Amino acid sequence: MQEKDIYAELSSIRNLMERSSKFISLSGLSGIMAGIYALIGAFISYKIVYATHSGLEYRSYYVNDPLIFFQLFMVALVVLILSLTTGIWLTIRQARKKGESAWNPVSKRLLTSLSIPLFTGGFFILILLYRGDYGTIAPACLLFYGLALISGSNYTFSDVKWLGFCEIALGLLSALFPGYGLIFWTIGFGVLHIIYGSVMHFKYNK
Repeated sequence: MQEKDIYAELSSIRNLMERSSKFISLSGLSGIMAGIYALIGAFISYKIVYATHSGLEYRSYYVNDPLIFFQLFMVALVVLILSLTTGIWLTIRQARKKGESAWNPVSKRLLTSLSIPLFTGGFFILILLYRGDYGTIAPACLLFYGLALISGSNYTFSDVKWLGFCEIALGLLSALFPGYGLIFWTIGFGVLHIIYGSVMHFKYNK
């Protein structure tokens, strides 16, 4: 066997091992679209909260208004549904392009790894809402999302881990500056997703 044949065989084995241990059908476009949805949602939320006021300084006047909280919840729910739907569709399309199944043992492990921090964070945020600790909600969203990404990065591209670290850093900064949660939320779920999605698309999906 010639040397070039040996290298080709080793490359084939390496690719096979990677496919069996890593979910590599994530779509960079899904990250970009999720970021766009988040930016639109943040703009709508800003209009809801600060419609009759100027500036982004700390506000507490709206926290007792059930209507505003319901509106913000609906905006967040729509952003989440759109992001998940787009992400699933683009991931399935990406997997089909590679001749793979989007639902396999590796993607199941990835989903489990993501779900534990996300569900924990979701219940924690519900507790914060119940207790009226609204200033901690944005930091909690960013922190638990970052932890979920780092956990899930064990089963997909390592780039996801660095996005997770950035989300955690933003979450900690957000906790230091109560009242500016919307800004940090916009950067974390909007701007960073667009940057991450662009890098992933041009690095892996072209």
